[in-house]
Amino acid sequence: MQMQRLRHIGFIILGIALLFGLFLLYLYLKPLPPPDLPMPSKIYDDQGKLIGQMQAGAQSEFVPLHRLPKHLIQATLAAEDESFYHHFGFSVRGIARAIWTNIKAGRITQGASTITQQLARNLYLTQDRTWSRKIKEAILTLQLELHYNKDQILEMYLNKINYGNGAYGVGKAARLYLGKDASKLNLAESTFLVGIPRGPALYSPYHHFERTKKRQQHILALMVEDHMITQSQAHEAAEVVIALTKPKKTTEMRAYYFRDYVLQRLVHKYGLEPEYVQSGGLHIYTTLNQQLQKQAETAVQRHLSSADSLQGALLSVDPHTGEIKAMVGGKDYRKSQFNRIFAKRQPGSTFKSILYLHALQQGYTPSTQIMSRPTSFAYEGGVYQPANFQNHYPNRMINLREAIARSDNIYAVTTLFQVGINSVIDLAQRLGMKSPLQPTPSLALGSYAVTPYELTEVYSTIANYGVHHDLTGIKRVVDANGEELLREHSKGTPTVSPAHSFVLTRLLTSVFEPGGTAYRVRQLFDQPAAGKTGSTDWDGWITGYTPNLTTTVWVGYDQNRKLPHIKTRAAQYIWGDYMDQASKRQKQRLFPVPAGVKSVRIDPETGFLATPFCPHSTQEYYVAGTEPHQTCPLHPVPSSTSPSQKPWWRRIFEWKLW
Repeated sequence: MQMQRLRHIGFIILGIALLFGLFLLYLYLKPLPPPDLPMPSKIYDDQGKLIGQMQAGAQSEFVPLHRLPKHLIQATLAAEDESFYHHFGFSVRGIARAIWTNIKAGRITQGASTITQQLARNLYLTQDRTWSRKIKEAILTLQLELHYNKDQILEMYLNKINYGNGAYGVGKAARLYLGKDASKLNLAESTFLVGIPRGPALYSPYHHFERTKKRQQHILALMVEDHMITQSQAHEAAEVVIALTKPKKTTEMRAYYFRDYVLQRLVHKYGLEPEYVQSGGLHIYTTLNQQLQKQAETAVQRHLSSADSLQGALLSVDPHTGEIKAMVGGKDYRKSQFNRIFAKRQPGSTFKSILYLHALQQGYTPSTQIMSRPTSFAYEGGVYQPANFQNHYPNRMINLREAIARSDNIYAVTTLFQVGINSVIDLAQRLGMKSPLQPTPSLALGSYAVTPYELTEVYSTIANYGVHHDLTGIKRVVDANGEELLREHSKGTPTVSPAHSFVLTRLLTSVFEPGGTAYRVRQLFDQPAAGKTGSTDWDGWITGYTPNLTTTVWVGYDQNRKLPHIKTRAAQYIWGDYMDQASKRQKQRLFPVPAGVKSVRIDPETGFLATPFCPHSTQEYYVAGTEPHQTCPLHPVPSSTSPSQKPWWRRIFEWKLW
């Protein structure tokens, strides 16, 4: 009977052991969530220089275990879990000691959490004290022990634990409090820092220095007790003066709007989780140029008063690659994180460049003349009656160059009806415009909302002589292990011939010449440039380019508030200021003339070839085959006559010259 009872007990124990073994096997096979280590992703500029961290306010610095001093590791074990390397996640000795200490005190004064338990709680759980949380913690503790070795667990712990004042991990704590690398901490400094995580607020060196020193002395005593150091070493360490660094004022990373854009692009285009992008230890190499970014931010802030609610946005890109070099989504990120680069606004007359590019494709030339006077246009939806700014009309024939320079609305709407509305929309989409456009006469005047991002992409395509690149701010992304996650490849797509793009570019230079709508820009910037201004009752625009850089500036109010015309000029001042600074280190270049372009001298009054008798002539560029061949009829070359037929005074004059 006794043997049978023992046999039953043995089967029960064996069954329990078998079930526990199966449970451990299940935990081993069940994958753990990725450790949420405090490894903020870093973002770099186009030169590979660090801009900042993706996660605002994050302060951490991952340090491998092998780089940490031995005495710092020993101090951590002595303070938190002396039997760490000898248990499987739970310390029976620690639990017994905590129970006995609490019984003697008559209240709970000491916990028994091991380093593995603390790590499980910090990685995956909250700090509440419910039974469900404790059960989850126990399960996760076992999983951590099954999936990682002791050194890996300790490494994660030392890089995750909160050291107060926003510092997570011993690496950041060493720099924050002592101004040095964690690998260079001495015994006194190590024990001083190790005492903080027990209560980051209670033992804050900045607020409770003496309390932190007492905690340090306690840890030194524990290390002596555990035979990690001698009493003499402990005494010497306790006497060392800890030189705290002064708390540094946090400086905001530049290009916060750009940082947000990069985050959204990685999430929406590549499907990465936001938390992974921000805190996955990624190295994100971008196209941003820090010098240009600084100049862009300075220009926006200089010309937009902080007292006024007038807002602005600036986007600057390399037209040959589509790479974003500067992005300003508002005048103060701290007050508003809304990125106006992606706000839909009516582009006004900046849309006309698309219209005129298509017109050039349809046979228009710089000399094409149209009557500019008050005009009503009948169409399927009724009658459209556009007006020029302040109702000013030349009341005469004007050519395309003059129409662009003065931003004539009658010329634009007439052109739209002549070349076809739907074909203009099609070209806009091929150039990079993605917002919906409607086939109505007001399209010519930019009545349908688009974003500065889209408009910059369109003008960059023109500046790149018709080769379209999607705009991008990312070059490549490398994960925490050094593996390349992704690389953006920009492959240009030809959309318009170089000849048509160049002729339009030459026409757009007149906007910055006397009589042009952006002539005031020349007060700030005098290099060769092409562009177009635009204004509505709510918006002020200018988008333009040099051979090296395309930049769009928008100003306006966030709410549905009208913009006084005089304030639209702020866009031009910002553009000129920024482009002047951005171009100072670049060699001044002219727009190169591509194949398929013909240059001739014309009489601007008639658009025909100039003669020696034309009072004014100018050099004009045409798509080859569309240039004029007829000479100016208003100033013809006199027909040749014999000397005897010339007046006597003319013959004498010519003889004297001879």
